[in-house]
Amino acid sequence: MSRLEAMEAFVRVVETGSFSAAARQLHMGQPAVSKTVAQLEERLGVQLLLRSTQGLTPTEAGQSFYERAKRAIEEADEAEIAARGANASLSGELRVSAAVTFARLHVVPRLAAFLAEHPQLEMQVILDDRNIDLIESGIHVALRMGPLEDSALTVRKIAECPRRVLATPAYFHKHGEPKSPADLATHQGIVYDLRGGGTAWTFKKESTEISMNVTGRLCVTAAEGVREAVFSGLGLTVASEWMFPELNSGAVVAVLQEWMLPPMQLWAVFPTGRRVSAKARAFVAFVERALSGADSLA
Repeated sequence: MSRLEAMEAFVRVVETGSFSAAARQLHMGQPAVSKTVAQLEERLGVQLLLRSTQGLTPTEAGQSFYERAKRAIEEADEAEIAARGANASLSGELRVSAAVTFARLHVVPRLAAFLAEHPQLEMQVILDDRNIDLIESGIHVALRMGPLEDSALTVRKIAECPRRVLATPAYFHKHGEPKSPADLATHQGIVYDLRGGGTAWTFKKESTEISMNVTGRLCVTAAEGVREAVFSGLGLTVASEWMFPELNSGAVVAVLQEWMLPPMQLWAVFPTGRRVSAKARAFVAFVERALSGADSLA
């Protein structure tokens, strides 16, 4: 294992807090990672990690080495890209996290084009509607929607999309269309019980503002479940147009369109304390172009 590879193994161990988690990210066996760190300590003549039943933590020397090793790895990646030229193809592994439904509908169908631009690049796409730990999971960039709870995150807003009150035509034919936000009190709402969802909504029309709770008998913690419940005619929901591209075909219809809801925002989130890699920047730019209409994802 080269000097730089050994440094990367140590960096992964510090960031994940265990040899096993680092080994999974590096696609290596745990004994090989442990041996690499031990050889590093022997070569440097200092203890880099404190081993205990609670896990692994860097010593003072280990923390200093970690910070410099991380910078060295990032600078080596940037140096390779610069040497190849601005239009060079990216290589190595890119780990991306995104919400399941958004990625299934709007990202995965276009990955072939992105990967064709960079034939030496490999991707791991981790799909989860929850916010996962970027450092522990080795994520280079996450696509997150809705309000961001952690103000310390390194983020960039990519796009935003209107929210709508929507259901199937059959549901509105049976239960009638609400004519004002107040009418939603008589309807069954399908509640998306994660960030970007909930029951409390503020509707605005010109200078008028109305706050309503959209509630019902069904509460779902995954966007895929919300979609299926809507298509099954179980009720109406408040959702972004991204979640229901079927608005274009008429399979679902929006009501109260003269009333504005807060838009859904999409953010690129990067691990705090790391330089954003060229691979992550390229992927974010790809998604941004696609959502702006330069390469329609619909």
